[in-house]
Amino acid sequence: MSIYADLLRYRELFASLFQRDLRAKYKGSALGLVWTLALPLTLMLVYLVVFSVMWKASATDVDHYWLFLLCGLPPWVFFSSSLQSSARSLVENAGLIRKVRFPRQLVPLSIVATQLVAFVVMTAIVFVLSLIVLPEARSTAWLSIPIAAVIVLFVSGLSLAVASGNAIYRDIEFVVTALLLPLFFLTPILYSVDKLPGAHGHPWLVDLIQWGNPLTPVIECFRAPLFQGEVPSTANLVYLVVETVVALVLGAWIFSSVDDRIAAEV
Repeated sequence: MSIYADLLRYRELFASLFQRDLRAKYKGSALGLVWTLALPLTLMLVYLVVFSVMWKASATDVDHYWLFLLCGLPPWVFFSSSLQSSARSLVENAGLIRKVRFPRQLVPLSIVATQLVAFVVMTAIVFVLSLIVLPEARSTAWLSIPIAAVIVLFVSGLSLAVASGNAIYRDIEFVVTALLLPLFFLTPILYSVDKLPGAHGHPWLVDLIQWGNPLTPVIECFRAPLFQGEVPSTANLVYLVVETVVALVLGAWIFSSVDDRIAAEV
């Protein structure tokens, strides 16, 4: 699709937008880009202390629960931060969009690229911890790398769709923000789907979380090789690939539909 092919054709412009967004993110801070490492580490530590040390429940009765939790965080943080940041990207770059004609999809995609930096850092940390703590995962941990690449494509498509839609309908950014909190608890980050306390009494709820939540296959596919030392299930892999294709097509379609109106609406 030409929408995404423009990333290669205008790679120098894309790189400039990425560098600008990355510098702007930490503008005025003493540590600058060091925060790309410090922030993911701090976030992972906070989740670790709160949910693995202070919060105890039967749903967390998992060996090495702290690592179980950390294996679910990188995809979620990347997903949520990318959608929130990209939602207003076209609106916040209205001045540039009105003055210069260029492939406008580069704007939200460059925002995703800035969030990708933290995703890479967090994934690298979890990867190393998995190799150290879980010998059984040493032969499968490398699978998390291509899976992470697919997750990047999935998030890119959704982010482009959200940014394009929000350029026309400003309510979308608020809808995204409102949905992220309940979606976090409906995604198996803090718990394993098959170990939910109410799973036996409410099997429909398990099915809803497993197959009704598009983020469940994302987390399960990412966690399986890193924590369980297994290849992700065929069902989860197929689900992830299919929803990634759908997200990319949806993002390209929505952007193409509103591209001519963006400059006037923002």
